[in-house]
Amino acid sequence: MKSKFIDELPVLVKNQVISEETASRIRAYYNSQESDSPNKLFTVFGVLGSLLVGLGIILILAHNWDDFSRTLKTVLAFLPLVIGQILAGYTILKRKGTTWNEATGTFLFFAVGSSIALVSQIYNIPGDLSVYVLTWIVLCMPLIYLLKSNAVAILHIVFSTFYACSMGYGFNPPTEAPWWFLVLFAFVMPHYLMMLKDRPESNMVSIFNWLLPLSVVITLGAFLERHGELGYLMYVILFGLFYNIGKLPIFDAQKLRRNGYLVLGSVGTVVMLLIMSFNGVWDFEWTTELFSSREFFMTLILFGIALAVLMYLNSRQLLQWINPFHYVFILFTLLFFSGMTFALAATILINMLVLTLGLITIKTGADKFHFGILNYGLLIITALIVCRFFDTDMSYVIRGLLFVSVGIGFFLTNYVMLKRKKSAVKTNA
Repeated sequence: MKSKFIDELPVLVKNQVISEETASRIRAYYNSQESDSPNKLFTVFGVLGSLLVGLGIILILAHNWDDFSRTLKTVLAFLPLVIGQILAGYTILKRKGTTWNEATGTFLFFAVGSSIALVSQIYNIPGDLSVYVLTWIVLCMPLIYLLKSNAVAILHIVFSTFYACSMGYGFNPPTEAPWWFLVLFAFVMPHYLMMLKDRPESNMVSIFNWLLPLSVVITLGAFLERHGELGYLMYVILFGLFYNIGKLPIFDAQKLRRNGYLVLGSVGTVVMLLIMSFNGVWDFEWTTELFSSREFFMTLILFGIALAVLMYLNSRQLLQWINPFHYVFILFTLLFFSGMTFALAATILINMLVLTLGLITIKTGADKFHFGILNYGLLIITALIVCRFFDTDMSYVIRGLLFVSVGIGFFLTNYVMLKRKKSAVKTNA
């Protein structure tokens, strides 16, 4: 299809549809696209090759490890590290390009980790898993900018997330929080922002648009200490922050599948509100210690950041006041603290809030003729009905009728919008 279009360029120039300069630019664009594809593919295979070579060396050494002397074991422990550093130095000095940067960075990253582990095993050096991972990550941090490697940046985020999880979630005393994760996360941000500025539509940026918010979602729970009930509020604020970040022009202009902030913010908000729509969840032990806890101060910080992004959207006139997803974190914060005294009222209002989110999402999908948004709104309402299925005393007949009504609503709504879309297309034609 592409070659056929290029072959027709002389005809378009001859008939004065386009100029010769425009035709030359079109040819140059498609030639650059074709030349970039093999390079990208070669980069992927280079990274995979480095991983396989590293794993193969580890397996070979592991099979014969007990037969080696301590001196030989030490040499073998440092050998991959030395080779990796030589390759990295050669790549930087000779400016070998993206493929070499990615492959060398990946190999050296795992060489550092294996060397630390092997030396610790050879000389029986005691240590903690979280300390080992943190040391590994810190030693490899400069590679992100020395080699300008996206693969190392991805590994940095993944292993930083693993470090945070190993520090929390019951693996360590709750008094120990993965504070170093914040430093590690901040370190990779300049690399991400440069990518976002230079190539906002690239596939690699799309990966980071999903990976970074997912990392924060996973690690936030590791910071909880003794007041887990504030975790509900922290996550609602976090998802509200993600949603508003996803509405910034640089992200909102991209396709929905590339905007991880918007998708995670919207879905996460709905899930958290559905959880809080159950009256039994509000059975907290409210104490004055809550307001001097680590969780409360983190909640204040998250709320401040989310509010700042919301105010920025408002100052740029990018805020859609009819869309409650923008400021649902503010509403939930008020409901959360009022739930200390009026739990039942807070539960009812949250159910109404979820219903409002669903109805407005349906309206948005209908206005934009977007079936995905429309059905997402219908799914929100369906999920709310399912939740009430389990905590109400309605008869099975009424419950069955509700599900039948929702099913008919799915069909009729999609059918009506399909008819409207066809009618609009005919009118425009």
